[in-house]
Amino acid sequence: MVSVRHIHFGDAEHNVEQWLAQLHLSAELSQQLQDTFATCRMVSGDEALKTARLSRGREMVEILLPLNMDMETLRATLFYVFVDSGLLTLDALEAQQGMAMRNLVQAVQVMGAIRTLRNANPDGNQVDTIRKMLLAMVEDVRAVVIKLAEAVVLLREVKTADEETRVILAREVRDIYAPLANRLGIGQLKWELEDLAFRYLHPDTYKQIAHWLDGKRIDREQYMEQFVSSLQQHLDDEGIKAEVYGRPKHIYSIWRKMQKKNLAFDELFDVRAVRIIAERLQDCYAALGAVHTLWRHLPNEFDDYVATPKPNGYQSIHTVVMGPQGKTVEIQIRTRQMHDDAELGVAAHWKYKEGSTGKSSGFENKINWLRKILAWQEDVAESGSLVEEVRSQVFEDRVYVFTPNGDVVDLPAGATVLDFAYYIHSQVGHRCIGAKIDGRISPFTTVVETGQRVEIITAKQPNPKRDWLNPNAGYIHTSRARAKIHTWFKAQDRDKNLAAGREILDAELNKLGLEQSDLASAVERFNLHSIDDLLAAIGGGDVRLTQVINHIQSRSARENFDEQQAVEDLVAKQGLNRPKKNQGHVEVNGVGNLLTHIANCCQPLPGDAIEGYITQGRGVSVHREGCEQLANLLSQHPERGVEVIWGENYSGGYHVTLRVMANDRSGLLRDVTTVLANEKSNVLEMRSSSDTKQQTATVELKMELYNMASLSRILSRLGQLSGVIEARRL
Repeated sequence: MVSVRHIHFGDAEHNVEQWLAQLHLSAELSQQLQDTFATCRMVSGDEALKTARLSRGREMVEILLPLNMDMETLRATLFYVFVDSGLLTLDALEAQQGMAMRNLVQAVQVMGAIRTLRNANPDGNQVDTIRKMLLAMVEDVRAVVIKLAEAVVLLREVKTADEETRVILAREVRDIYAPLANRLGIGQLKWELEDLAFRYLHPDTYKQIAHWLDGKRIDREQYMEQFVSSLQQHLDDEGIKAEVYGRPKHIYSIWRKMQKKNLAFDELFDVRAVRIIAERLQDCYAALGAVHTLWRHLPNEFDDYVATPKPNGYQSIHTVVMGPQGKTVEIQIRTRQMHDDAELGVAAHWKYKEGSTGKSSGFENKINWLRKILAWQEDVAESGSLVEEVRSQVFEDRVYVFTPNGDVVDLPAGATVLDFAYYIHSQVGHRCIGAKIDGRISPFTTVVETGQRVEIITAKQPNPKRDWLNPNAGYIHTSRARAKIHTWFKAQDRDKNLAAGREILDAELNKLGLEQSDLASAVERFNLHSIDDLLAAIGGGDVRLTQVINHIQSRSARENFDEQQAVEDLVAKQGLNRPKKNQGHVEVNGVGNLLTHIANCCQPLPGDAIEGYITQGRGVSVHREGCEQLANLLSQHPERGVEVIWGENYSGGYHVTLRVMANDRSGLLRDVTTVLANEKSNVLEMRSSSDTKQQTATVELKMELYNMASLSRILSRLGQLSGVIEARRL
């Protein structure tokens, strides 16, 4: 069934004042719309094009009025059709109507990316456009409703176009716009979009069903009039406050039911349909009892969508009864609020007041709205590659979370609550002392997920922690947050940064057994003037701790290298009786028993392409192909490079011994093993002892690890446990 509106009774020159009078609007609303039409008429451009666009705008306004849309939306609809045709620019619109109007019209334009979803293999630019479109949809639902109204009008306008044009647009509406209207629960637009698209895609079937409906219309209307009157009288007698009326049937839904259940038209239960609108929820079930008392119902056709709503939020009680003369009648029972939800969907909850910012006051509505958008992605098209591409490139690398006010924050996947705080504002991040996710207290390291509501708890004074910059601690994920923390520490007192830098560098060197390292080379490497400058830079966040540690490790391996002696030793070892091939972790030119070690600068893992470099006293250092440090070494001494490959035993990992010293307390071993389990570490041996005099406990662990990053992360997590004095590598 297709709606007929006032605009359809006039031509393109239809008088606007007369048309507005037919809509029975308030004097204020009518005057504002009339002023908007006058503004659009004054735009310079082709008169015929302006007339056509005004006609389209009038019909779209008439579609939106029953959906409770506000004045700003109705005016934006008229401006949009002019901007979309090129008769009006966004800059000119902003100059005349302000930034809020420009943003809403621009959001409708961004919705044009919806057509990209028909491309089964969107490229990078298209995917980025889709992301912007989805974010615009979440930010302001009004843009979506305007776009749906435009789809209805466009379907009507192509009625006289060629068949190819009609079919292309009808498929787009069927595959994209109608599922979107369904997900949002806007029944008024959903049924009209489906019926119009069905008329163009299956014209013969559409006409046949319409003929069947019209051919039995008189008998059906007489039957329904008597049925409705009888049911209304019975409800009144029972004291049930409810309104009963017949409801229209939609041709597309009839065809879908015939196809789904393989039924003939005469076998359908719901060609005759009645709706009961009750005042209260208890009246719905009272009316259901009254209906089942009057007529026998068909158990298989009963659905209680009040107790179990549909995914789009639809609620109603459906039942089919055997009415008078043995004819089946479908009855829907719902409250007035449920009826508004079914007809208006998301628009029923997003009513905008004049002068508002266009934002919903309840974040729950926006979260539900976002979830509907995500679910709609699965309905967009039959192409699995499209859905997978959009999901992986649009959603999996981004998360959409909400502030307590319902505003949307777009973050990279893996972002933590601390990243969220710094995204809101630098001072919010600096003063962050806690966070709540969906009302529950959560640690800083919690990774946020799409649809969550995040609330940051702040102190009066900023107090960032230097541990936040430790990449192994997991506090922050985004470079934006890291840069803001670096900037804050850089602005602090130099003496404080100097002491903090010395403390964290000494602690890390002690953990890795590098206490006696010379820092002079690191000063030169980072273009600083003194060791104090280096320590202050580390404490202030200008130089990363991991960069300094990697430089010190690689520098110590290069010192006092005797090139000739190393080459002679290697040749002599290779001349010995070779053991069985592939016995070691790494083979050097096919020999598996030579002294090798994994380079700390790039930390290759088994399976990576690797190269070797002859060092002094430590054998051959193994680097990953493409390592910058290796390239620098080979540029000075190319003769030291050797070919290396992984041996059969590379999967065994590398052994390391850790020592944890802590205040003796109950549950210490449990907490230590929990950290190791969370890191999926392989513990080969564990020993613990207690000093009753000092009230301390020592735990020694022999573990199998694969790289230094894993070691540093484990030591950091162990050091954060309650009562731990020191966690270091032996």
